[in-house]
Amino acid sequence: MTHTRNTPASEKTSLAPDPARLDPRAARAWTERMSVRALEGGEYAVESASGATYLVSLPERRCSCPDHAIRGEHCKHRRRVALEITAGRVPPPGSRVAGCVACGRTTFAGEDRRLPLCERCALDPDERVRDRETGDLLVVAATRDRRADEVEIEAADCTVAAYPTNREYDPGEPVIEATYPGGERRYAYPLSRLDPRVGVGRVRSVGTMGSRPSAGQTTLVDGRNGLERAG
Repeated sequence: MTHTRNTPASEKTSLAPDPARLDPRAARAWTERMSVRALEGGEYAVESASGATYLVSLPERRCSCPDHAIRGEHCKHRRRVALEITAGRVPPPGSRVAGCVACGRTTFAGEDRRLPLCERCALDPDERVRDRETGDLLVVAATRDRRADEVEIEAADCTVAAYPTNREYDPGEPVIEATYPGGERRYAYPLSRLDPRVGVGRVRSVGTMGSRPSAGQTTLVDGRNGLERAG
């Protein structure tokens, strides 16, 4: 996990449109060479062109610089933080810089997210995927912030990672809960077992999966590797 105190500051650079058309403070926010580093709790350290560093708090709408602290102005440092967030150069409040657990690419993730995923690797709810082991088409229900070796399959008395058809997959991957098209029962899979590049494939009939379990029941159905839950 990448901690905010170890997150490097963005490179000092200019982000300017046409400064002649801007408010003077907005123009300085765009044109001056500053760097911004995300801290915690929606706070950012802004190093100005002069070398001075000021603390900006977005939740409290304040900056430690004299322009804001003494004059009460919407200073260039607050404006610069907003510009860098919009440009995707620093994470927004509540997020941090982290490495995607699937590919290692740098991404933004929630501050409490244990297993961050980049946009390329993340699977969205209702996304159709293919089970690499069976060829079945599935629909993503949720991504759990738990490793495959942490989620238990009660009926099989083992974790998702230890289930026989999952042993070739990384046990540290997050668990994806998915259903069969038209079904409600959820099955748990290691992330990389599900292929988002869905083409023509076999869709398993919902009617072959057995009767619906009682609410909250966790079991194994038809020899599959998953958690089965009532919707």
